[in-house]
Amino acid sequence: MSPTQWDFPVELCCRPMAFVTLTGLDVVYNAVHRAVWDAFCANRRADRVPISFKVLPGDHEYPKCRPKVMTLSNVSDMVFSGPRHAIHTPSPRNGSCLKLCQLENAFYEHAQTYYYTEIRRVKSHKEFLNKTTHQLLFVRHQFKIAFFSELKQDTQNALKNYRTAYNLVHELRAHETNILEIKTMAGFINYKICRLCFQHNTPLDAIAQFRKHIDLCKKKIGSAELSFEHAAWMSKQFQAFGDLFDEAIKLGLTAIQTQNPGFYYQQAAYYAQERKQLAKALCNHEASVMYPNPDPLETQTGVLDFYGQRSWRQGILSFDLSDPEKEKVGILAIQLKERNVVHSEIIITLLSNAVAQFKKYKCPRMKSHLMVQMGEEYYYAKDYTKALKLLDYVMCDYRSEGWWTLLTSILTTALKCSYLMAQLKDYITYSLELLGRASTLKDDQKSRIEKNLINVLMNESPDPEPDCDILAVKTAQKLWSDRVSLAGSNIFTIGVQDFVPFVQCKAKFHAPSFHVDVPVQFDVYLKADCPHPIRFSKLCVSFNNQEYNQFCVIEEASKASEVLENLTQGKMCLVPGKTRKLSFKFVAKTEDVGKKIEITSVDLALGNETGRCVVLNWQGGGGDAASSQEALQAARSFKRRPKLPDSEVHWDSIIIQASTMIISRVPNISVHLHHEPPALTNEMYCLVVTVQSHEKTQIRDVKLTAGLKPGQDANLTQKTHVTLHGSELCDESYPALLTDIPVGDLQPGEQLEKMMYVRCGTVGSRMFLVYVSYLINTTVEEKEIVCKCHKDETVTIETVFPFDVAVKFVSTKFEHLERVYADIPFLLMTDLLSASPWALTIVSSELQLAPSMTASDQLESQVDKVVLQTGESASECFCLRCPSVGNVEGGVATGHYIISWKRASAMDDIPVISTVITLPHVIVENIPLHVNAELPSFGRVRESLPVKYHLQNKTHLVQDVEISVEPSDAFMFSGLKQIRLRILPGTEQEMLYNFYPLMAGYQQLPSLSIHLLRFPNFTNQLLKRFIPTSIFVKPQGRLMDDTSIAAA
Repeated sequence: MSPTQWDFPVELCCRPMAFVTLTGLDVVYNAVHRAVWDAFCANRRADRVPISFKVLPGDHEYPKCRPKVMTLSNVSDMVFSGPRHAIHTPSPRNGSCLKLCQLENAFYEHAQTYYYTEIRRVKSHKEFLNKTTHQLLFVRHQFKIAFFSELKQDTQNALKNYRTAYNLVHELRAHETNILEIKTMAGFINYKICRLCFQHNTPLDAIAQFRKHIDLCKKKIGSAELSFEHAAWMSKQFQAFGDLFDEAIKLGLTAIQTQNPGFYYQQAAYYAQERKQLAKALCNHEASVMYPNPDPLETQTGVLDFYGQRSWRQGILSFDLSDPEKEKVGILAIQLKERNVVHSEIIITLLSNAVAQFKKYKCPRMKSHLMVQMGEEYYYAKDYTKALKLLDYVMCDYRSEGWWTLLTSILTTALKCSYLMAQLKDYITYSLELLGRASTLKDDQKSRIEKNLINVLMNESPDPEPDCDILAVKTAQKLWSDRVSLAGSNIFTIGVQDFVPFVQCKAKFHAPSFHVDVPVQFDVYLKADCPHPIRFSKLCVSFNNQEYNQFCVIEEASKASEVLENLTQGKMCLVPGKTRKLSFKFVAKTEDVGKKIEITSVDLALGNETGRCVVLNWQGGGGDAASSQEALQAARSFKRRPKLPDSEVHWDSIIIQASTMIISRVPNISVHLHHEPPALTNEMYCLVVTVQSHEKTQIRDVKLTAGLKPGQDANLTQKTHVTLHGSELCDESYPALLTDIPVGDLQPGEQLEKMMYVRCGTVGSRMFLVYVSYLINTTVEEKEIVCKCHKDETVTIETVFPFDVAVKFVSTKFEHLERVYADIPFLLMTDLLSASPWALTIVSSELQLAPSMTASDQLESQVDKVVLQTGESASECFCLRCPSVGNVEGGVATGHYIISWKRASAMDDIPVISTVITLPHVIVENIPLHVNAELPSFGRVRESLPVKYHLQNKTHLVQDVEISVEPSDAFMFSGLKQIRLRILPGTEQEMLYNFYPLMAGYQQLPSLSIHLLRFPNFTNQLLKRFIPTSIFVKPQGRLMDDTSIAAA
């Protein structure tokens, strides 16, 4: 039997369509005929009727119907017994697409009629059958009806009849002689049912049908001598369903992780593997057994009449074996042919399909599992290169997830592959890992691998790996011999970060930072997990600054044969399970101060250059593929660790620290800051820096950096200025930080002072930095170095306003004014309140008036040389007048008030600070009439009190004024009680009255009432702002008293 006997017929797998043959067309030499053929067949759109066209020669002999035989149906028989619509097509002159479509529709309708007639014919014949004598024909007729329904494009009826046919197949009596034929037809019909279910978009029905099919057929094995055929058939069923499932997905079906074609390809591969194992057991004939002659599997036509029948007993329906000898020869022929089947190729193809599906549906563990199986199949197929590539790919996943048993199995296979190919580096790498803690091999197996590894390092051939193919081992031994004789690179560097070797490494600095005058110290911890003690030849530690590499090397000379001998001596000898600590120290370079020193790698050499040398390379401070997971488990573990001797440490307690910082030498100086906080806005604030040396030798090149600490708000930087000269007033050109100010050298115990002055333009907190650096000679590990030391001090200084200034406008009667009146004097009062905790000296003050303001008298400072303590205040009063300026929106500018001041404790050369206060604007109003009164400061009872009122017209109009005086109970008066007069523009009118007080004390004067006819809004309430309304009246005294008072 051919290896492809389990493939489904092409006619079964394609979509059934009406079959039309065209004859009389020469499509090769006649272009018109070719155009006709292309019009029928090329680029057929989905909306055209489903027809399959074929060109046949005019003398073609069509197949005749086969004689009726009572057996299961043959698909090709039905296809070729379909309608034969032979069309003799002449060369068309003016064919059109419309006519072509009409012709196609005519073909299709004719075919539909034919298939309908055939279905009726089969059904009519079926009515005469009975299940007692015609059980096989029931299946055949039902299959025909279903197939004709498909040709007719009636898929629902086709599915119904296929289901009936499938049930009838399993009602047949099964025997060893016909069980293969039953399974074959059951497989064909199941394929049709599943295909139609997917076509109808009912995938759950397809899956249910397939599971039912497998459950019914998986135990129908047949002949035990040919049981591998059953495994092959089962494999094909799963593969075919996987293909259908995948095809449906490509057409739009949605699959999920737990239900995708990958599971069916995986199961197909499983049965293919079972087929391989059964064939190995059943087809293991002696070499002397010859293939039968004549061949019992050959037929006269070269093909079987019916699918699933044996070639040596076609058409025989009896369950009895008429010729047991022929049966025996036929089975032998099948077994001998099965022995030639390349099973691994079939298995790998199926596994590859499954891997692609699981990768598509993001099932990484299933993908890895199947890739391992693929690698093993490549190993069995002796394709070791591909096997190693696949196994190496999946090892990373199993390492990262800690599947050590699975990893060990994969490594064992990989080691065999590398041995059989004599791949030195791979063989060494896998041996290193199989000896390690991740390997679950027994000690005797590890001992064998360790011995082989040492042989390889001694430039000798290793012993063969167990269970390897004998011929492959012989080839490998020759390859290993060639490797020994070849001269080449004998040093192999293996990075261990991606696997788990039998040696663990951890590097740890003693501290996260070291001063430059202290030796840098670190330890390298090593631990071996192999079965026997082992000696390494060299340990090298590499840093990001390669100049330190030379100080961190340990090398022990030994012969290759001593790797497993003399194990009680030497630092480089590792005893399994024991932690070895190797200590190193070196002096850091002064230029590395402020830099990080990192261990970039640790190299551990096994073997020597005379044989072969393996260099294990750990990146950073150690750790391999399993270290992070082990560290996490150790951190979560509550298990108490056993007590160890003082010289030993628990491996899990060692934490890798692969970097350290080099910091400057500890300074031995003191830096003190003296100042008087808080700072006052814009003053030259003095900060005294005192530096004293406590070093035992002279310090050189002392430099001072002082000012605003960097990294603060940019606005603070712009408003803070620093200088060393307090006699100069800082402006915006001065920096916020003075850097590297040289201050000379200092002897032991000597100190110096430096005064710096800070001017802060805004209030708030500021952090100031004082940084002192110097050079000093020192000795470290008998090596003299020049150290740069530094010490910094920071201080936060609050800046506050020195004083608060309050400004108000009042009338000449000291009444608060919301607005002033043009050309009428008013008072500007300033109140200076000290907010400084230190005494302030007000050197002087100055009032700078705006052009719109004039002074009524001389503007002189009233607070010169005044010293204000905290909370004390100083006031000044200025009499001003505002000429008429018209109606100005927002008021009229008053000017500036300038205060010159300094701290009372400041030295004489400290400049005076001038603080400029912008005075508020004032609203100015024009009034039509100004009234001013002249009267004594007090009166006396029953003595005349002369009062003169001045009325001034402030307008350009003649004012009609009505004046009246309302009497008061405290006064009698003489003068005009009521008068009406006219006042010319810009002129003044005087009104004279004599008041006669009647009572002592503060008394209300007779009130003057003025009414302007042109300005009715001019009220007496406004008038009261300009003239007094009351006066103090003294009681009438004696003459002697008056004299005494005058004398006093």
